[in-house]
Amino acid sequence: MSDALTMLRRNVRHTQRNPTTLVMTIALPVFLLLVFVGVFGGALNAGFGPPGGDYIDYLVPGILLMTVGYGAGQTAIAVNRDVTTGIISRFRTMAISRAAVLTGHVVGSTIRTLISAVLVVGAAMLFGFRPDADPARWLGTIGLMTLVTLALTWLAVAVGLSARTPEAVGPFIFVVQLLPFLSSAFVPPDSMSAAIRWFATHEPFTPIIDTLRGLLLGTPVEHGGIVAIAWSVGLALAGYLWARALFRRDPAA
Repeated sequence: MSDALTMLRRNVRHTQRNPTTLVMTIALPVFLLLVFVGVFGGALNAGFGPPGGDYIDYLVPGILLMTVGYGAGQTAIAVNRDVTTGIISRFRTMAISRAAVLTGHVVGSTIRTLISAVLVVGAAMLFGFRPDADPARWLGTIGLMTLVTLALTWLAVAVGLSARTPEAVGPFIFVVQLLPFLSSAFVPPDSMSAAIRWFATHEPFTPIIDTLRGLLLGTPVEHGGIVAIAWSVGLALAGYLWARALFRRDPAA
């Protein structure tokens, strides 16, 4: 625990010295929020917005998941920077818990991403977002956001460890930024063409976004919440095991 706290302090100091990471994690989702609400919102709400509601209420859960994706992408780059500059190799030779090195990145990134999500919700309220969640649903929203953030962050750590160069992290960043567009984040899957509708219905981001939407808007979540939790736990476990295996691997192998 002591080693993990040391690594967490290191991560926090890096964020303080380079606040661009936090700023971009907030700025990009807010920019998308502004574009889809201010530019396309009227047409989208008229076409297939939720009856009796504003398009921004439908949109915000997807933007929150994109915030998590942007944060995970920055984590993958930070971990890869540690690998390529040699500090990971140095940590391997020190008398510290190996798990602490990864834990510091994950906890630091999770805290940074959740702060970004809170600020994005605040910006969304300025644009007209009006959630209808009671305290229990807000707790559920925070819990699911934390779980999803942990899942994508562990995957990001594994990708950062496995990539040979910072450029090799690009495909992961592309995927986590693209998948929300092929989900229920911006429009209902029912409005999509057949092939894309099938993919959007079965990909992991759709049940997570739908569950967040139900929690925030006070609508029924039903079995989608179980699917969202299952996807999040599965991705988190896969990322954790992959990252631990990579970190334990002999770098000369």
